Amino acid sequence: MRAEQAAWSGPARPPTLRDRWQAFGKSAALIRAADGLAGLIAASLPWSTTAPSIFIGLWLLVVTPTIDWRDYARNFAQPAFALPFAFLLLALFGVLWSDGAWVDRLHAIKPVAKLVLIPALLYHFSRSERGLWVCAAFLLSCALLAVLSWIVLLDPAWKITATASAGVPVKNYIDQSQEFTLCAFVLALPALTFGRNGNTVATAICLAVNLLFVTSMVFVASARTALLCTAVLLALFAWKHLSRRATLLLLAGTLAGSLVAWTTSSYLRQRITDVAVEYRHGREDISRASTAQRLTYWRKALYAFAEAPLIGHGTGSIKRQFERAATGESRLDAEIVSNPHNQTLNVAVQWGLLGLILIYAMWIAHLRLFAGKELAAWIGFVVVVQNFTNSLLNSHLFDFHEGWMYVLGVGVAGGMALKTKAKRRPAARLSD
Repeated sequence: MRAEQAAWSGPARPPTLRDRWQAFGKSAALIRAADGLAGLIAASLPWSTTAPSIFIGLWLLVVTPTIDWRDYARNFAQPAFALPFAFLLLALFGVLWSDGAWVDRLHAIKPVAKLVLIPALLYHFSRSERGLWVCAAFLLSCALLAVLSWIVLLDPAWKITATASAGVPVKNYIDQSQEFTLCAFVLALPALTFGRNGNTVATAICLAVNLLFVTSMVFVASARTALLCTAVLLALFAWKHLSRRATLLLLAGTLAGSLVAWTTSSYLRQRITDVAVEYRHGREDISRASTAQRLTYWRKALYAFAEAPLIGHGTGSIKRQFERAATGESRLDAEIVSNPHNQTLNVAVQWGLLGLILIYAMWIAHLRLFAGKELAAWIGFVVVVQNFTNSLLNSHLFDFHEGWMYVLGVGVAGGMALKTKAKRRPAARLSD
């Protein structure tokens, strides 16, 4: 009798709204849609600002139902998840003590707000199997842009939008250089791996695409910050992946390649020699003052930081500080900007030492995600190092294009790295 009662407990309970929501969130189609939208963000980023913004909004709508919020909240014990939110909270509270105009205060929150998508991307791609698809979408999109850069150099009529530089189809040469640098170094590891495994065809393809990016930077359009980053990443690539003998070969090849580039590319020579010209004549001709401008911005930003070293002048206060420091000695000294072209000083003026602790802690926490030797770890490592290095001469974490490269790169590659670590833990327990 009891067995019969246990076997039949009455009519089945109809699914509740919560049950339906959970089932909807676990839908494989929804996960695929989120992966596809992430790929569209990556593919559209080199070409547009509007399209990625739209795809980001759609991605948030699609990914939200797939999140197990209890599981997601547990991840915030990890600094890589928590620190972007801590940074945003500081920016929000910094509005209260800012001496900047309200429009400047609210505008300064936006560059920080995008960082909170990193935890969501980390969480999603720690479950997804398609992280490499997103990376491939960005790589292929940049390769197409590199081909077009050569075309518009020869025939500017092919430009998609009006740009200030020859050989730049869309946006500007700084964004284009950052994309090509990232792709060139990401491809370096697959080329090395395929070469060690004897896969000649795959190695040749990787090297050919890599050469496309490098030659475009040498002969078509290049930012000098990208050249600095290239030197740093070359040294780190050798340290992480090459033997001593291979490092010496790389050094010799780099020196030979640099000599060839210097002697054959008048564009590259001009970009480098212009540094001294810009420094000497910056105060007389502000249109050729890139180097002198940076030095002037840094000096003014350091003075502003010294006035409020602990918590800074508040969110959106940089323009106000430059207004106070403006003098009539020259056009350069009178210039008022909202960006000191140095990420550290950008943060220091607004939030002081507290902000500096948070931003450097975040960079370190994200870098620690990528300690492994696999491709995902190398991709994330390059993204973080590139952003940090270039942020010495720019505020790239807060810039739209470079900032989203960081968010997407750390989020996708970091999720893949977390997935790899999670797979290793059961294997380690079994071996014990």
